Amino acid sequence: MHSEIDVSEEGGVRYLHFGSEWVQGAMRIRRPVDLELEYTREMMSGLLLRNGFTTGARWPGRILLVGLGAGSLTKFCYWKLPQARVTTVEIDPAVHAAASFHFKLPAEDERFSVVIEDGADYMLRSRPKFDLILIDGYDADARVGLLDSLPFYQACWARLKEGGVLATNLFGRSRRYAEPLERLTTAFEGRSLALPPCESGNVIALATRGGPVTLPLGELEERAAQLKSATGLDLRGTVRRIAASGLLHSGALVL
Repeated sequence: MHSEIDVSEEGGVRYLHFGSEWVQGAMRIRRPVDLELEYTREMMSGLLLRNGFTTGARWPGRILLVGLGAGSLTKFCYWKLPQARVTTVEIDPAVHAAASFHFKLPAEDERFSVVIEDGADYMLRSRPKFDLILIDGYDADARVGLLDSLPFYQACWARLKEGGVLATNLFGRSRRYAEPLERLTTAFEGRSLALPPCESGNVIALATRGGPVTLPLGELEERAAQLKSATGLDLRGTVRRIAASGLLHSGALVL
């Protein structure tokens, strides 16, 4: 639980804090659905792994988010992916109240629900399966607790449909992500990778369940252009950073 919740504003941006200097979420007031922070944009990089923007495509159909914060990822998924049913799990009802009152979180309806529960408990007890799982849960000291554990990652794997994708924010784990990435890789049978660090220091890891993913650079660039056209989210810079980082194998992203 979060002992203190603060909201501040500067330069047209509203920020959420959990009683510390750590920024737990941000919203540009004039564009409340846009993803203001770079790491939140990169949390959506899993959309590049499955071609969900061709005519008639319906992927992802079900999305699970663990950690609400200012609601940035939840709002993006709800408003920009209208085919999706969105479930967000948040441990602290006060965070839910702050996101609703200060950050324009939509009301719950047939496409959107908020579950007030510990994310690890929810993942271990629940049975629904999802196409996309986004993990971004931190306390006031940027700690994640059981959200970085092998049993939790194994439960995430079990909650994904075949072809499903997980993205998790590795920032806060002592700024060292080798160990959590190893746990994630073990749970996902070797099918994970860490994106190059954002300027903020956040590292986003992706993992998949199902058949291998091999995406040539040209196809990644095309999918990033489709995503921008469909949602306004621009991940072309992320694709360029991936290309420059050495993550490609024979000119392709392999996962």
